[in-house]
Amino acid sequence: MSKRAVVVGCGHYLPSRVVENAEFEATLETDDAWIRSRSGIERRHFAAEGETTSQMATAAALAALRDAGLGPDDVDAIVLATSTPDLTFPSAATMVQAELGMNGGFAFDVQAVCAGFVYALSNANALILSGQAKRVLVIGAETFSRIMDWTDRATCVLFGDGAGALLLEAQDGTDTPADRGILSTDLNSDGRYRDLLYVDGGVSTGTTGYLRMQGSQVFRHAVEKLAATANTAMMRAGVSAQDVAWIVPHQANIRIIQGTAKKLNLPMDQVVVTVQDHGNTSAASIPLAMSVGRARGQIKEGDLIVTEAIGGGLAWGAVVLRW
Repeated sequence: MSKRAVVVGCGHYLPSRVVENAEFEATLETDDAWIRSRSGIERRHFAAEGETTSQMATAAALAALRDAGLGPDDVDAIVLATSTPDLTFPSAATMVQAELGMNGGFAFDVQAVCAGFVYALSNANALILSGQAKRVLVIGAETFSRIMDWTDRATCVLFGDGAGALLLEAQDGTDTPADRGILSTDLNSDGRYRDLLYVDGGVSTGTTGYLRMQGSQVFRHAVEKLAATANTAMMRAGVSAQDVAWIVPHQANIRIIQGTAKKLNLPMDQVVVTVQDHGNTSAASIPLAMSVGRARGQIKEGDLIVTEAIGGGLAWGAVVLRW
């Protein structure tokens, strides 16, 4: 008998302010058609003044706990993926821990930019398999609107804010691909490509900085690396693309999503797509898409899911799980 990290709850939070593509026309040389054609994005949500990453993460965590019918005292750990924490330290995860009223256990942040949630899932899975935790809240939350250069039309129209969360629980499995829970993970990074996607601020500059991206170069790496990591994760899980019910990809760009699905020989009607409504929410995009996909009736218990992401670093990876 083996242990598996099984999803028992999910939830998400989106700020109330919805920003349609047309809003950018007043300040940038762009329009709705240009943004849609290059990204598939139609709108995104921006955090309100004073609304923080940890606040959004807490709201998503509470939604996941309600979904599971459990409370903060039932959780042993929080792993929060974010590149936009409230402060340099302490971690946003400890702020969520306090807001939830979770007086025991432990909490920490993971920073792998858009691949952050895949990294967080892998860490949470390891905590459960090692016996260090029975239940782990895995959260992705971002306020990328705070690091946008509003004069750069190539980047500022692409990103949005939000949060999503999964609650993982240790359950007995049979050590076969039929088990519910995380079946495999695959993580990768290559620091030689760090200049393709980065923020030009931090402790070395004394400024928050702005996001900078070489979009065409990131796109060139994305499809190949995402398909490769997904295939590696499926091989480790002992499954094939024919077994997959849904791909839940990082929601960065519809062309990357389409290209990856094509390489995996899976039709787009087996891909959960939310990029049109949320934009790129970085580490929040996968749990947001999972929560929305389940609410739509797409994702059901027993479905085999492949989720993959790539972000600054470059860092990329994939997780195969059975819902």
